[in-house]
Amino acid sequence: MTTATSPVSAERAPAMALTLRNLYFVRFGFAIVWAALVFVTGHTLGPASITLLVLYPLFDVAAAIVDHRASKGSRSSALLYVNMALSVLAAIGLAIAVTSGLPAVLAVWGAWAITAGAVQLIVALTRRGLGGQWAMILSGGISVLAGASFILQSTGPSASLTGPAGYAVLGAIFFLISAIRLRRATMHAKIS
Repeated sequence: MTTATSPVSAERAPAMALTLRNLYFVRFGFAIVWAALVFVTGHTLGPASITLLVLYPLFDVAAAIVDHRASKGSRSSALLYVNMALSVLAAIGLAIAVTSGLPAVLAVWGAWAITAGAVQLIVALTRRGLGGQWAMILSGGISVLAGASFILQSTGPSASLTGPAGYAVLGAIFFLISAIRLRRATMHAKIS
């Protein structure tokens, strides 16, 4: 299922696609649960919502580590280090921003969404030969736009955690679509 544009050898592509498929299913489940918990606890910045805010980018770091191990030696491998660094910085930034209030949280979340979305877009473009990456390409692009929206929202009176929760749900949907598409690609590779 690889093409000339794929950064992964034909022998490694099925294993990488399988790992990514499983990772995307886990990311889907995590994002849905996280968003539901934020909708329930995110009316104010309390201990539960603060924990959830910092947890999301830390989970992204863990996911990027799994992804990096599966992608070792590919063109996307180095970009995953950038993603890990951005997510660690986001977790630290969010832990600091919560002391200043919701507008600061949204500004940090927005900056992270823009930068991480750009990285996701580039990684997905390098992986398009694996299959199932169009959803990740869209997700990365939408993340950049959503990040700008969070930054704008942080300057107005309508600062709310429902935006990041909705953002997580949309991201979850894209992860689910990619996981399903990668499942088809791995099944096709097993048949071939």
